[in-house]
Amino acid sequence: MTEPATLEIEHVSHHYGARVALDDVSLTLEPGRFNALLGPNGAGKSTLFALLTRLYRIQQGEIRFQGASIEQVPKRLLASLGVVFQQSTLDLDLTVLQNLEYHGALHGLSTREIRHRADRELSWLGLADRKKEKVRALNGGHRRRVEIARALLHKPRLLLLDEASAGLDIASRQAINMAVRSLCDERQLTVLWATHLLEELQPADPTVILHQGRVKASGTGASLCEANHCEGIAALFEHFTMQGPD
Repeated sequence: MTEPATLEIEHVSHHYGARVALDDVSLTLEPGRFNALLGPNGAGKSTLFALLTRLYRIQQGEIRFQGASIEQVPKRLLASLGVVFQQSTLDLDLTVLQNLEYHGALHGLSTREIRHRADRELSWLGLADRKKEKVRALNGGHRRRVEIARALLHKPRLLLLDEASAGLDIASRQAINMAVRSLCDERQLTVLWATHLLEELQPADPTVILHQGRVKASGTGASLCEANHCEGIAALFEHFTMQGPD
C-alpha cells in the first residue's frame, strides 16, 4: 500500500496590501488521517487553501509536500492533490459524467480509464444512476458528491476540502462528512477539512484552530479540551475565537 501523503506548513504569512490574512502559520497534517482546520469565517482558511493549490504564490514561509517544497515540485503536488473548493466549480450545463471526463482529460487519463474510475466513484457516492443527468438537475448535496467524485478521479493522495458542506442541510452534511472520513481508513488518504461548523469534528480528530490569521491551538479535540479545561469543542472554540489578537 502506498504511504499516505505528508504536508508541512512552516511560518507562512500572507498579506493583501496592508491586511494580514495569515500570520506566521505553522501546522503539520497527520498522514492518512482526517485533519480538521477549524475557524470562523474570515479566519484565513481559504487563503491557506489558495496557497496550497498554488492559486497564490507564497509570500513568506514554506510549504512542503512529501518533504519537498511545493515550489520545487509543483507538478508532483498537483498530480497528487484533490480539491473541493467552497464555491462550486462544476459546469451546470454538462452532465455529471461530462464534468468528470473533462477533469480526467486534464490529468491525461484515457476516456476508457475515466469512465471506469467515474463508475467506481459515483457508485461509491450513490450517484451511479445520475451520471447522465445535467448537474443543474441535482440538489446541493448531490452536487457536492459529484465534486468529491471529480476530486478523487485521478487518485490523489491528499484531499483538501474548503467548507465542503456549506449551505447543505444537516443530513447531507453528515453524509458527506462520514464519506470523506471513510477515505482515510479505506484508501490511506490524507484529508484537510476546513470548516466553521463544530458538529463536523470528532474528539479524536487532529485539529488546528485558526483565528484572525493565526494558529491558536493544535492537537486532537479531546487533548485540547483537557489542556484548556473546556467541556467540549464548542467551549474550546469559543475560548480561542473570543480572544482578541495576542
